[in-house]
Amino acid sequence: MLPPQRRQFDFLAPRSGTANAMPADVTALPAPTDQSALLPTYARAEVSFVRGDGAWLEASDGSRYLDFGAGIAVCSLGHSHPHLVQALIEQGQKLWHVSNLFRIPGAERLARRLADASFADLVFFTNSGAEALEGAIKTARKYHAASGHPERFRLVTFEGAFHGRTLATIAAGGNPKYIEGFGPKVEGFDPVPFGDLQAVEAAIGPETAGVLVEPIQGEGGIRVPPASFLRGLRELCDRRGLLLVVDEVQTGMGRTGKLFAHELVGVKPDVMAVAKGIGGGFPLGAFMATHEAGKGMVVGTHGTTYGGNPLAMAVGNAVFDVLMEPGFLERVADAGLALRQKLAALKDAHPRIIAEIRGEGLILGVRTHVLNSDFAAAARAEHMLVIPAGDNVVRLLPPLTIGPAEIDEALARLERACVRMEAAPPANPETSK
Repeated sequence: MLPPQRRQFDFLAPRSGTANAMPADVTALPAPTDQSALLPTYARAEVSFVRGDGAWLEASDGSRYLDFGAGIAVCSLGHSHPHLVQALIEQGQKLWHVSNLFRIPGAERLARRLADASFADLVFFTNSGAEALEGAIKTARKYHAASGHPERFRLVTFEGAFHGRTLATIAAGGNPKYIEGFGPKVEGFDPVPFGDLQAVEAAIGPETAGVLVEPIQGEGGIRVPPASFLRGLRELCDRRGLLLVVDEVQTGMGRTGKLFAHELVGVKPDVMAVAKGIGGGFPLGAFMATHEAGKGMVVGTHGTTYGGNPLAMAVGNAVFDVLMEPGFLERVADAGLALRQKLAALKDAHPRIIAEIRGEGLILGVRTHVLNSDFAAAARAEHMLVIPAGDNVVRLLPPLTIGPAEIDEALARLERACVRMEAAPPANPETSK
């Protein structure tokens, strides 16, 4: 059964009352001089959103924004998708949580669906991508311990990677700004240049358990390696008795026009972490493995209080319903191609602002000659949201349900952002370091 059709969002017409009126159900932001009780670990933009529909968000002042960030690739089906809302309400009226001390039918169902649609035989549900990566790392280490080689615990990782903010995942990512100040770095990760197979092979030693890689580096700047790289990693792991662990937290669940990005190059991993789009905005993640790779993860080796609870599983199954509709992933691929072509034309029209277009499907990057944070601010001034990343790139991660009219509207707003920046160029990133 297909999910209900989305109603059209009248993003041009203001709601009743003045355009800047505060909705009755919203509390105003504290004044800039007020002391927030939130830990100040984010440099937050001075805007708050109160409702959304599809690719559109409404701020507390009544203004509307075109969302090409999707909560950093989380809101895979857009905001307030009716099928997800219905699933959440129905499950919320029945049962939220029982713990994994008991069988959870929704988890059994979603695990089977994920396994049947992928390389995997086994699935463990988590609450986030970082937890999914922690589980994937533990699975790779435990595999070798169960095979009689507990000394093999190290993973070859890649410069520019991002795997999360736990102590283990910041060590795996290797970014000094995330590691410094938190004591000794967690042992077991050997970073090499992204895309360099010779460096991978040189880093392999008697303690190596596997290779951990993003098929496309998201936080690192939408860096897409050649197909030969992932295929070479698979061959190298097979030849050296290692596990190939793939981080599809940002690239998975249809983002590239395939259910998982590794399918683009015909490579199958042994272990994989997913999150973000799997819950469509509800906190949900998972790590997945073949029977062989997961053989060490037996009773008592891993656990979670909330992971796989009935509420999350209802939403995860609803997301999967939509992703598996006939033709849905093909439409994602088509939308990605159309968006990329239009971005290429925008680059040609504004060569002083845009340097390069990168990516696959609907995970696209715009590398800029100006500071990427300034470009994101200029887009936000045009009421469009994009996400800065590494390598002076801004990410475009629209909902997978994006349509031609919204793509055209996005390009019109990015065009105005480019004109805005050309009229008053911000600092050059090379001279602002």
